[in-house]
Amino acid sequence: MKKLISIIMTLTVILISATGCREKKEAIVRDSDGRLNITTTIFAPYDFVRQIAGDRVNLTMLLPPGSESHSFEPSPMDIVNIQNTGLFIYVGSESEGWVERLLKSMRTDNMTILSLTDIVDTLDKEIVEGMEDHDDDHDREHKGFFARIGAFFEHLFDKDDHDDHDETAFDEHVWTSPKNAIAIVRAITDQLCELDADNAGYYRQNAAAYIEPLQELDAALEETIAGARRRTIIFGDRFPFRYLAHDYGLQYFAAFPGCSTETEPSTVTVAFLIGKIRAEQIPVVFHIELSNERMADTISRETGAKKLLLHSAHNITRRDFEADLTYLDLMRSNIENLREALY
Repeated sequence: MKKLISIIMTLTVILISATGCREKKEAIVRDSDGRLNITTTIFAPYDFVRQIAGDRVNLTMLLPPGSESHSFEPSPMDIVNIQNTGLFIYVGSESEGWVERLLKSMRTDNMTILSLTDIVDTLDKEIVEGMEDHDDDHDREHKGFFARIGAFFEHLFDKDDHDDHDETAFDEHVWTSPKNAIAIVRAITDQLCELDADNAGYYRQNAAAYIEPLQELDAALEETIAGARRRTIIFGDRFPFRYLAHDYGLQYFAAFPGCSTETEPSTVTVAFLIGKIRAEQIPVVFHIELSNERMADTISRETGAKKLLLHSAHNITRRDFEADLTYLDLMRSNIENLREALY
C-alpha cells in the first residue's frame, strides 16, 4: 500500500509538472530572494557549487546525508524541487536511471541540465582479477517502482532515441580524480555565469580561488604516488576510484566494482584479497564511506593489515554534513591514507 501511494503521488506530481505553464515555471526557478535554484543529486557537485556560489544561490542536495546513493529513489517533494530548479546537476549514470526517465516525463525547457559524465571522458567499468560483478541481476531490483514508472513513460511516448548512458557500461565516479574535479568546477562555473550574469564576476573569482587547492591536490597525488614503494591498493569493499587509479597510475584489487549493490563477497573473493595482501606485504586494506566494513574487518583480522577509509565523496554522514566537511577535506585525508598504504 505504501508503494502504491508513492506511485500515485509521483505520477500526480509528474503530470502536474508536465502540463504546467511556462510563465509559472519562469517565476519559480529562483527563490523568494531572487537567488537561482540549484539542485544536485549527490555530494561532490553540491560541494563544488557551494564553493563557487556561496549563499548567492539556493542550493539543494537530493541525496540525504548518510544514505546509500545507489539505491536512492526520489520522493514526490524531490520531484517538485527538480521541476522548480534553474540548474540541475546529476551524475548521468546507470545508478541514476531514474533521472533520465523523470526528465523525459517533465518539461525542461526552462531548466539547464548538467551531467557530470558529459563533462569529462568516461572510462569503461572494469572487472579486475578476483572481483565479483552481480550488477545485472540487482540493478532492476533496487530501482524499485521508478523502473516501472520509467517503462510506462517509455511506452507512452514511444521513445526510440535511447541515451548513450543506457547503452554503455562506464564507471560513473568521475569526480574522484582531482583532474576531473577541476574540469567539472569550470563547467559548473560557466553555467552559473550564463544563468546569473549579475553574479558572474563573483562566481569566476571564487572558482579561480577554489581551483588552486584542487591543483595542489592533483600535484600532491602525483608526488605521493611517484615516490611510493608500491602502486597496488586493496579494497575490502566496492571500488569507486577507477578515475583516481587511472589518472595517477595505481593498480587495485577489490571485491566489487564501484556501483555494485552487493555487500557480502564470496569466500573465494575474500581469500583472493587476503592472498594478495600477504604475497605483496601490503600494509593497508581500504573500505569506503558508509560501508558496513565487515569485509575489510575480516581481511584486516586475517592479515594484520590496517583498515583505513578512502572516501569517494559520493555522500557524507549527517554529522560531517552539518560540520561543513568539504571535498578538499576528504581528498586530503585520502592522500594521507594512501601514503600509509603505498610506503
